[in-house]
Amino acid sequence: MAVQVPPHIHTDVCIIGAGPVGLFAVFECGLIRLRCHLVDYLPRPGGQLSEIYPKKPIYDIPGYPCILAQELVDKLLEQIRPFKPGFTLGERVESLVKNEDGSFTLQTHKGTTIHAGAVAIAAGLGCFEPRKPDLPELALYEGKGLDYMVSDPEQYRGKAVVVAGGGDSALDWAIQLCQVARHLTLIHRSSSFRAAPHSVERAYQLAAEGKIEILVNTELHRLLGNGRLEAVEVRSTTGEVRTLEADACLPLFGLSPKLGPIARWGLDIQNNQIPVDTEKFQTSVPGIFAIGDINTYPGKLRLILCGFHEAALMAQAAFRYIRPHDHLSFKYTTVTGIQGL
Repeated sequence: MAVQVPPHIHTDVCIIGAGPVGLFAVFECGLIRLRCHLVDYLPRPGGQLSEIYPKKPIYDIPGYPCILAQELVDKLLEQIRPFKPGFTLGERVESLVKNEDGSFTLQTHKGTTIHAGAVAIAAGLGCFEPRKPDLPELALYEGKGLDYMVSDPEQYRGKAVVVAGGGDSALDWAIQLCQVARHLTLIHRSSSFRAAPHSVERAYQLAAEGKIEILVNTELHRLLGNGRLEAVEVRSTTGEVRTLEADACLPLFGLSPKLGPIARWGLDIQNNQIPVDTEKFQTSVPGIFAIGDINTYPGKLRLILCGFHEAALMAQAAFRYIRPHDHLSFKYTTVTGIQGL
């Protein structure tokens, strides 16, 4: 029986992370004739947009007054198709070594080896997992009415839904899901929300219209059911306990970011983020760049829009790193068009 040998890949730029910023980096690199290969631990491109909120509307992408998260991913994949990027999905980069000639050798946990002239880390928040409530019954109901992310709002149609949390994710999904749920209750342990003011205002407007029930100073206390979630007990800060019908419960307390193997690659790291300059978006190691949510610099904003800008400047710097003796001429795509590799 033949032994399957893990692939060995050669590319100009290895992009770690296939979220929206990593995908757009392929486009910017492709314009200047740099071939890219992307590696992501998730099973498909799109990052958090595809895995956590594919049906969530996004309002701050230029040219799109509103676009769904998965639709944006699909458009980005269409945009980079002429450049024929490679993908290694479902694998995590474990090691990254800088070679004597300045190039890099990366290896995944499944043994795939990638040799690249430069590396762009576009890993979002790194390895992340949801912050879970401290309830003893969690494991009994996970996937049986208890979910930490929304993949398809339609699965909540006609159901009694309890959303717990006070940040943007909790407010955004409460506003969205109340349109399909039979009844939606939003609970938050504080009296003030951390979400964007317009989202809070909209939630209270929907509450006044009878579409959302909002319980503040309240937290999850117990999960109830027989093999599947049927109700949740909530407790107020005054000690009052109330039972709510619940076909579904969504504790949306945010994500706990972990850098994972990235922390062992010899990069300067501050508070789980990678400092970069704002000229090249280069890390403390020449030839390794960081773009998107994983990097930090004065004035940093965690917006997809900003990640796109970072990707454009990173591509130019990567070209100069890989091909220091070649002339890089910047031209508008309206002049050059899009020429695949």
